[in-house]
Amino acid sequence: MNVHITGHQVAVTPAIREYVAGKLQRIKHHFDQVMEVNVVMQVEKLQQKIEATVHVRGKDIFCESTADDMYAAIDGLVDKLDRTILKHKEKHLAQRHDGAAIKHQEAE
Repeated sequence: MNVHITGHQVAVTPAIREYVAGKLQRIKHHFDQVMEVNVVMQVEKLQQKIEATVHVRGKDIFCESTADDMYAAIDGLVDKLDRTILKHKEKHLAQRHDGAAIKHQEAE
């Protein structure tokens, strides 16, 4: 999994980079077909905003989170990504299994 972290008007420190990479491992734990993650951090007035685009096979998943603290924004983003990735995984598995069931029924 390739992780690209950029900052707009924010210095991306090694500590933040390690924190984001560590949190994103949770996503890879649930769904191992994640190919690439692009993370953009920015500051808008007093709000810390972070957004991520996750490239999985056949789809791009986008989530964003805003908080007063960058670490809180990262935690919120990872929670949203985790829920969205699990939902995508469930849809993918449901479509795969439904298609197999239909083909099996037609064969009988």
